[in-house]
Amino acid sequence: MDYTQIATPERCYADFCLIPVGTGSVSVAEEVAAVQRLLKASGLTYTMHSAGTTVEGSWDQVMKVIGQAHSVVHAKGVVRVQSSMRVGTRTDKKQTASDKVKRVEDILAKQGGAGTESSGS
Repeated sequence: MDYTQIATPERCYADFCLIPVGTGSVSVAEEVAAVQRLLKASGLTYTMHSAGTTVEGSWDQVMKVIGQAHSVVHAKGVVRVQSSMRVGTRTDKKQTASDKVKRVEDILAKQGGAGTESSGS
């Protein structure tokens, strides 16, 4: 088998969290805002949440924009950036991140189950 000819999956979603290291601040809001501006400009589908961002698209687009996110944070003077990332792919059907959430919400609604938000108690 010629491993150099193996294609990457057509589509993927990645849930990632960039961690600026050594900034001297516990807040990363400015860096997060810079990454969110990049994602908006990319045209890819993305959802920010409290612990990171989920971005969807072709494998190459998603990996490229995550690399660009590192560059955007480095451009803000951060010399070290770590990423935590989970990537999912499917070959049997097209399914977006919102499709996955809706599927679980539909099951909960049918069963009269709990909602998606916690009371925080």
